[in-house]
Amino acid sequence: MSTPTPAPGPTRARRLPLAGVLRPGRPSDIWFKPALSAVASVAPPNLTLLALGRLDLAMYTMAGSLCALYAHNRPYAARARVLALVVLGMVGGLAVALLAASLTASAVVLVTVGALLAAAQKALCDATRIGPPGNVVLTFISSAALFAPQTLGQIPGHLALAVAAGAWAWLVGMAPWLVRPHGPERRATAQALNAAAAYAGTPAGDTHARARTRAAAAAAVQAAWQSLLATGPRAARTRRALERLVVRAEVALAAPADTDPGRLRGWAGDLVARGPVPRTDTPEDGDELLGVEVELASPRPSLRHRLAPLTPLAVRTAVGCALAGYLSLALGIGRPYWALVTAASLYQANVALTWSRGVQRVVGNLAGVLVFAAVAPLAHLGPAALVLCCLAFNFGAEALITRNYWLGSVCVTPMALLITEFVGVQEPGTLITERVVDTLVGALVGFLAAVAVTNRRAGDRVEDALAAVERLREHTARLLAGPEPEPAALESARRSLAAALVELRATADAASGEWWQRALPQERVMRAEQAGHRTLAATTRRRGRLPGDRTETEGVRP
Repeated sequence: MSTPTPAPGPTRARRLPLAGVLRPGRPSDIWFKPALSAVASVAPPNLTLLALGRLDLAMYTMAGSLCALYAHNRPYAARARVLALVVLGMVGGLAVALLAASLTASAVVLVTVGALLAAAQKALCDATRIGPPGNVVLTFISSAALFAPQTLGQIPGHLALAVAAGAWAWLVGMAPWLVRPHGPERRATAQALNAAAAYAGTPAGDTHARARTRAAAAAAVQAAWQSLLATGPRAARTRRALERLVVRAEVALAAPADTDPGRLRGWAGDLVARGPVPRTDTPEDGDELLGVEVELASPRPSLRHRLAPLTPLAVRTAVGCALAGYLSLALGIGRPYWALVTAASLYQANVALTWSRGVQRVVGNLAGVLVFAAVAPLAHLGPAALVLCCLAFNFGAEALITRNYWLGSVCVTPMALLITEFVGVQEPGTLITERVVDTLVGALVGFLAAVAVTNRRAGDRVEDALAAVERLREHTARLLAGPEPEPAALESARRSLAAALVELRATADAASGEWWQRALPQERVMRAEQAGHRTLAATTRRRGRLPGDRTETEGVRP
């Protein structure tokens, strides 16, 4: 039976974190790939424009070139689709911005259009889970284009430049497939194995650490399954080999005491290397993988269904960006889109994370203007020096941003300032002053908008996620209670329950960081997670997936 829904608790304010906000983390496993892709996609168009003496057109080519920053964690079959959609989204936002710029000179109207575009870009990127860098790059380009002098006759040519650069970015993003066609799904599987090993290696007496590592491992396993589900039909053989390794990560979640963490880490190391996919002793009759085929055939939630819960976040973005732009105009700043983009970059899943991002953005931008002041004399030596400095900062931004957002901002800020000089050298002091003021205005107004526009639906989403977990757990338990449950049905139920548990943890974490929010049913969430993971463990035992000692190498190449 489902636990009755408790009465809503009193509304209270959460504390905003400060400790650790600026602490650098470990770099991404593939930090160098977005960094190199950024340089490879931006350099040829910019150098071509430099040779033609038309650096003033670089904003339009960069709109397409920056699409290469997306989808680096996705299997190549999915990456091809996602990159194409990103290019279409980038060009679409640019088209709206250029059309508005050509039809009106009213800065207030342009800021309003920019705020609405930013809200739409935020909602769509979150609903589709596009991944880093999310909506920020899209908003940066469309907001800057709003304040670029434009006529209706120029729009087709400028859009053509963006499309051409976007096509080149698509090729850059897909190029690693020639060298390592299964790299993304291998990395996702390795991350699941490492996360499961971390959980299995956590001392049984450390309840808090075990709960944290179990949630992280469950999320990594779910991400690995999603990565495998996104592979194309040509990768079927490799996918099945990787599926067996993900199954072993699931075994570790179900029976951590019987798991050898070193063995899991060894398999993970083999996956990130260039050798064949390790082979496990998982039964190869295929029964345990039937749920994958069921999930592949299951319908996906509609875009409208995924957008509905994001309405408060979209409203926050629209209100915060508009107010930041208006205040920048009132202060006489010539580039209100800087304040607009700063506000747009803040909005995360909840107010606590938005606050952290605001602190990181301000610190990174202030440090970045100091870097710009130091580099400006070198960049002003000539157009070639300007382009090369931008490329260096482009690489640095992508290399550092995975360690902490503020570190990436230290490079993004001087790069953005230098890009404004593609049309002509400007006074560094003026640029620095305007950037500092707009950063402070955007961060302050953007955060106040996040506090003012409350997300009352966060608690409802937790209740919905709880109900889903409880319903799926009961369904899985009924299947287990039967004498001989159908393997496909049991696997489908188990995968649905695992996905619901990951969603519950993400939803509870997001809701716990909201500012004014009724007390969350934390105890009920904990009980639901414990019961859900026990049921998952029972399905694993029922399927007979027990750790063995044999490991071989399957002839599937990277």
